[in-house]
Amino acid sequence: MPKTNAVPVVELTCVTKDYRQGTLDVHALRGIDLIIHTGEFLAICGPSGSGKTTALNLIGALDSATSGRVRLEGHDLNTLSRRALSRLRRDRIGFVFQAYNLLPVLTVYENAEIVLALQGVSQAERRERVMQLLAEVGLEGLEDRRPDQLSGGQQQRVAIARAIAANPAVVLADEPTANVDSETAEKLLGIMHQLNRERAVTFIFSTHDARVMDHAQRLVRLVDGQVASDETKNQPPGRCPGLP
Repeated sequence: MPKTNAVPVVELTCVTKDYRQGTLDVHALRGIDLIIHTGEFLAICGPSGSGKTTALNLIGALDSATSGRVRLEGHDLNTLSRRALSRLRRDRIGFVFQAYNLLPVLTVYENAEIVLALQGVSQAERRERVMQLLAEVGLEGLEDRRPDQLSGGQQQRVAIARAIAANPAVVLADEPTANVDSETAEKLLGIMHQLNRERAVTFIFSTHDARVMDHAQRLVRLVDGQVASDETKNQPPGRCPGLP
């Protein structure tokens, strides 16, 4: 359960994001306020163009806000140097992308361990942690295969293991089920939910997939760059309000 008495793992305060698209000024986010606590399993949902991915990119320090504040574990991202932001992304944020983003020349094991190698974790500890994770996500025995020898669902499992390996504070998942079938999506979501419960890692999804919304414990709905609703479920999961 979220730790409501602790410092929020993520906090957005009056956040706006504007950018130029051709000759148009786009107001992607319009004064977002959002607090997310450790252990949440949350989906940011809404129609295309609502600002879902923009919000995820700001939380992940992949982009910067036009105004307002984005904090991760109390650190104001606007005040950090590029080097500090790079370390923060490496050490405290895991990423799961729609397109998997695995390195094709590396094996399953090597893709999963890459963040730990960058952190300077010893080879013995890397092997212990990665092999345990690969077993948890159902890839035991496949550690020597390369991405092109895997199904889409298996590649996404590698991406999940890579995201979790460094014990991050938060995992950001941008449309992680978009390229897999329904059965595979359910299995992937089950894996992520189990990791969320057992490791107390916060998961934040950007999605319009009803399957993800069904699993989420909290749904934040964006419309035109603003929070239209914020629902924490007390009953079995349901879909994002206002979406079919």
